[in-house]
Formats: sequence, C-alpha cells, structure tokens
Amino acid sequence: MRPRDFAAYTLTAVRAQPGRSLLTVTGIAIGVAAVVLLTAIGEGIHRFVLAEFTQFGTNLIAVTPGKTSTMGMSGAMISNVRPLSVDDARALERVPDVEGVVSVVQGNAAVEAGGISRRTMVFGAGPGVPEIWSMRPIIGRFLPADTGGARPFAVLGSKLRAELFGNASPLGERIRVGGEPFRVIGVMESKGQMLGFDLDDTVYIPVQRAMAMFDRESLMEIDLLYDRAADSAAVAERVRALLIRRHGSEDFTITTQDQMLDVLGSVLDVLTAVVAALGGISLLVGGIGILTIMSIAVRERRAEIGLLRALGAGRNQVLLLFLLEALLLALLGGAIGLVIGAGGAWLIGIAVPALPTQTAWDFVLIAEGTAAVIGLAAGVIPALKAAALDPVAALHEE
Repeated sequence: MRPRDFAAYTLTAVRAQPGRSLLTVTGIAIGVAAVVLLTAIGEGIHRFVLAEFTQFGTNLIAVTPGKTSTMGMSGAMISNVRPLSVDDARALERVPDVEGVVSVVQGNAAVEAGGISRRTMVFGAGPGVPEIWSMRPIIGRFLPADTGGARPFAVLGSKLRAELFGNASPLGERIRVGGEPFRVIGVMESKGQMLGFDLDDTVYIPVQRAMAMFDRESLMEIDLLYDRAADSAAVAERVRALLIRRHGSEDFTITTQDQMLDVLGSVLDVLTAVVAALGGISLLVGGIGILTIMSIAVRERRAEIGLLRALGAGRNQVLLLFLLEALLLALLGGAIGLVIGAGGAWLIGIAVPALPTQTAWDFVLIAEGTAAVIGLAAGVIPALKAAALDPVAALHEE
C-alpha cells in the first residue's frame, strides 16, 4: 500500500464516523485547551509579578537586621546584637561600586490635613529614594539630605495627595503624621501597587523622625544601589565585610536582587508547572477516550479488517492504519485545542485587563507533542488487536 493510499484510507475512516471522530477529537481538544489556557494565565502572572518586583530596578541589595536564613522582611522583626543605624547606612555609601544608599523604616499612622484624617503607610526614608527606587517627584522635591536633625518635611504619594488636597497644590501645606506636624514639600509620581501594597497611598518622612515616631532603635532595611557593571556577589561581600567590622559579628542579613528574583522565579515556575499538570490530566482523559473509541472501532470494523487482509494487506500495514487514525484524531484535537486555548487566553486578557495572560509557547509545544504521543499510545492496543485478527474469521463477520 502506497503512502498516498495510507493517507486516503485514514482520512476516509475518520470521515466515515463523524460522531465518533468528533467525540474523540473533543476529548483531546479540551485537554490541550486546558493546558494552553492555564499556562497562559500562569505565565502572564509570572511576568506580571516579576515586572512589579523589578520596577525599582534589578541592581539592588537589601540589608536587614538580624541573621536569618529566610528571605523577606522577617529579619527586621527579631532581636539582634546591634541594630542597623543611620551611621551604618552612611558608612555603606563608601563601599566601592555602591552608587546610593537609602535607610528605611516603615509603619502605619494617621495623616491629618484640613480636617480630613486617614490612616496610611508611612515610610521613613533617606534622600536617595528617587534614585534608588526609581521614583520621582512630580511636584516639588523629595526629602533633602539632612545632617542636622531631621527637619519636619513630608512627601505625599499621589493617591494620598488626591485624598487630602484634591487637585489643589499641597506644597507648603501643614499636615500631621502620627500627631506630629510636617510641611509638605513634594508629591511622588504614581507607582500603583506592588504585591498588594499601594505605593501611592503613602507619605514619606525623614528616617530619624520615623524611628522616633514608631519607637524603633533599628532601621528596618538599608537598600543599596550598585553599579550595573559590577558583580552583585562581590559587592555584597564588601558590604558584609564592612558591617562585620562595625558590628563585630554578622548580625544582619544581606539579600541581592538577583537572589530575590531567582527565588521568586522558581516559585512562579512551579506555579506554571502545576497548572500545566492540571491541564495534562485533561489530556490523559482524552487519551483514554481515544483508547475506548478505537477499541470499539476495531470490533465494529472486523469485516473491513478481514477484507483488507484478504486483499493482501499485511499485519504491519493494518497496525499502521489504525495508529495513523489515532494519531490524526489526536493532532486534530490538539490543533483545535490550541486555537481554543490561545483564543480564550486572548479574550480573558481583553475582558479582564487586571488578569494578565501570556501564551507559554514552550508548554504549547509540550502539549501538542503530548497529544500526539497519547494518540499513538492509545491507538497501540486497538491497532494490535486489529492486526492480530484472523482474516478468515474477520471476513465471516460480513
């Protein structure tokens, strides 16, 4: 039998039973569509979170008080031998390849202005915020360098400015933060939310005043901006050596942005793989559907198989015919599932802009390849049964 005859016979067999073929194709299509759609959502969330996390830049190093092996802010909450101080931050400015340093204290307090009061996030920070966190004032200026005694200046987030002053300029206005008077000298550009924190609903005050307001002896964090051309590990090692000389021991935790992104990327990769596995279960169900329907087809087409054998078709040819039929059904289902999944991801992105979607083409290729393999695997047992039929017994079914 020529290759053209194999193809024609396979297509004819699929068209001859449209209802059965449609059910088989639907099972695979649902599985592939589930993989494509779920991984598109997972990949979109992956990219969205990484973009949110890197909006402050990627060449940052964070130093937190307390020696801990875990990531995050928890190091600021445990006791340590010596607190991180503003003097430590000033000393770190002299480390080679460090371009900027900002001290950070964070808390929550009531902000009052013109009879309006609301609780919001308060950042005690140094003057390096615009450069290090890539946040610029759109009105006025940021907190100035203050070597004397932390003058009572405040800079508002864009949302807080709108809540307290509307469209009026707040520059020079008096506000109270935590019951203490401050003068507004600037408004920051809108940054939106990052991992659930509204960066626009904030007020920035000098770090020394924030430490006194929240009764803290230690800074919560020191962020360093280093030269992009420098090696982050080498810079972190120089920072570690300096702080050990100042503190006498390693009672702090250093985390580079590269480490944060690696951990975050690993977690998000696992998330994408998990949702892909959930879609893979649907593919497996589709494969069981192919196995069932092809087994039924062998029983229904015994006479046809006997006639093929009587006309000279060998066992291997009959085996190949049924395998090609199963493969064709799986590929058709995979193609339809790809269109449905990618189209569904696109529609979700249009209908719900807050839920990002991004087609993960590596998972698409895996899903399509898996569909083909499942189709072949599911067709093996029925094909072997068909090839093993005795032609005389099969013709007797006619």
